[in-house]
Amino acid sequence: MHRRPQSHRGGQQDLRRRIAVEAARLIADEGMRDFQAAKRKAAMRLGIFDETTLPRNVEIDDALREHQRLFQSVSQPQQLGRLRAAAIEAMRFMVRFEPRLVGAVLDGSADEQSSIRLHVFADDVREIIMLLDDHRIPYEEQTRTLRSTIDRIDDYPVLLLSAGGDVIDLTVFPLDGLRQAPLDRDSSKPMRRAALATVESLATEAPTPAI
Repeated sequence: MHRRPQSHRGGQQDLRRRIAVEAARLIADEGMRDFQAAKRKAAMRLGIFDETTLPRNVEIDDALREHQRLFQSVSQPQQLGRLRAAAIEAMRFMVRFEPRLVGAVLDGSADEQSSIRLHVFADDVREIIMLLDDHRIPYEEQTRTLRSTIDRIDDYPVLLLSAGGDVIDLTVFPLDGLRQAPLDRDSSKPMRRAALATVESLATEAPTPAI
């Protein structure tokens, strides 16, 4: 079996690391939330055009947490705690739709640029729209494409609203979507979700970012 020289593998790893660090900076300091877009922009800024050197999302996530520990050691945990408290309020408001927290506010990597991402469940998105309309809460409608299984991709309604300066991002699933979370784009494993009781427990802990 032919193997690449050790020096080549080391060079590839160094390039991946440089791209991951720059992508993490773009996410933390410039508000980019899409890891794919961040890694490609980072590679372009560094003058690296070899697709094989692009880091995986998990490598960018590790670099982001390191960046937060180095440069946001005070502000990021405080922001995380505030966002989790806001998430609890939003989940209590949406309680009839079985809300589940996902993303950065759940995993501990959230900062001032992060939205509060919730999965909510109703067989008709108009049920949720009626609730928002009844409370005169403005919203923006979008669509999100997620991988339901390895072999299946589906589009889901998304409602974006603002509460106290925070963006609440609601992805609406049918009721049977409670049984199986969509797959994470990078790991191909089911997304981590948390019900209200779990988020309330997280909020009582010291607001430190996950490592």
